[in-house]
Amino acid sequence: MKTLQQSFTVPFQYSVYFTRKLFDKENHTFVEVLDTSIGPKKVLFVFDQGVVDHHPDLIEQTQQYVATHADKIINPGKHLILPGGEQCKNDYNHVNRLVESINELGIDRHSYLAVIGGGSVLDTAGFAAAVSHRGIRLLRIPTTVLSQNDSGVGVKNGVNAFQKKNFIGSFAPPAAVINDREFLHTLEIRDWRSGIAEGIKVGLIKDISFFKFIEDSAQQLLERDMEVMDHLIYRCAELHLQHIASGDAFEMGSSRPLDFGHWSAHKLEQIDDYQIRHGEAVALGMALDAIYSYLEGRLSQSDLERILYLMLSLGFVMFHEGLKSPLLLEGLREFQEHLGGQLTVMLLEQIGKGVEVHSIDPDLVLKSVEVLQGFNKNHQLDL
Repeated sequence: MKTLQQSFTVPFQYSVYFTRKLFDKENHTFVEVLDTSIGPKKVLFVFDQGVVDHHPDLIEQTQQYVATHADKIINPGKHLILPGGEQCKNDYNHVNRLVESINELGIDRHSYLAVIGGGSVLDTAGFAAAVSHRGIRLLRIPTTVLSQNDSGVGVKNGVNAFQKKNFIGSFAPPAAVINDREFLHTLEIRDWRSGIAEGIKVGLIKDISFFKFIEDSAQQLLERDMEVMDHLIYRCAELHLQHIASGDAFEMGSSRPLDFGHWSAHKLEQIDDYQIRHGEAVALGMALDAIYSYLEGRLSQSDLERILYLMLSLGFVMFHEGLKSPLLLEGLREFQEHLGGQLTVMLLEQIGKGVEVHSIDPDLVLKSVEVLQGFNKNHQLDL
């Protein structure tokens, strides 16, 4: 028997920028992230319909910006608008439309696809970019708290299929991520709050001081204090990037530490036909897994109370009837199936310290649902 063995390493590097009024003519952030060393680059813009609705001058601003920097940006003569929210990821025709436009406009591997929108539009456009020509340079411009501090700064792209989240997808790091805080001013309160859930998540599993910052700043966050939110987004994105760099970036194993609270959240979104926001579902998933951690004897009651009362103080609804669905426990199988290998779920030993387990007791999950329902009703823990 003869064998040839191949081994190589491909380094990835990208930056996350924080700015204001990205397409103001005096702001050079966008053109500075383009690699124009051998000439101007063609840039295809993709917009989230919801963002365009709230920022009706945005398309014209980008066109004027491109015209101002014509020495560095080539206008392909067309832009695309995708519907925002999970409906974008639920319809593969949006991927086909993007790929067709990439072909039609001659967007090549040295061109850029610049996508401006929430996480679902970023995911859809990112996947189309990743599979066209085996990879077009992607510029992500997230417009929600959730996408600026979590999904938009990572390396995953994907769309839904077979009623499963992100069943079709890719790992493809962006060329750059640009966070513009101006987009956050027009968010609905539900979307503002949803992004905070991901901040709580990384604090719970990685950084107790960050969790305490959110605790201490809860009222300011409710009042939409932009400086406090700036810090939350920056620190959450920083912890997210550190995790990607230090661990299994392309998820070749069976562990997904950053998906604490997500096994039930993903299933709850599907049960509710994606009417619930992702961050709202994650908050409920974290509450459920925190209660489960307590019932298993891992987490103290005082830590559990801190977690639940923080979410309550931020205005999260602490229960959803979908948690009582017999379909909920299917989320465990689907969570395991998505990565393969053994089931691996993140639980809590204390605030700031997660622990991975490889089995979940269904009866204890149902008990956790009962406890959470009671807490939502009385705002007290009945343990």
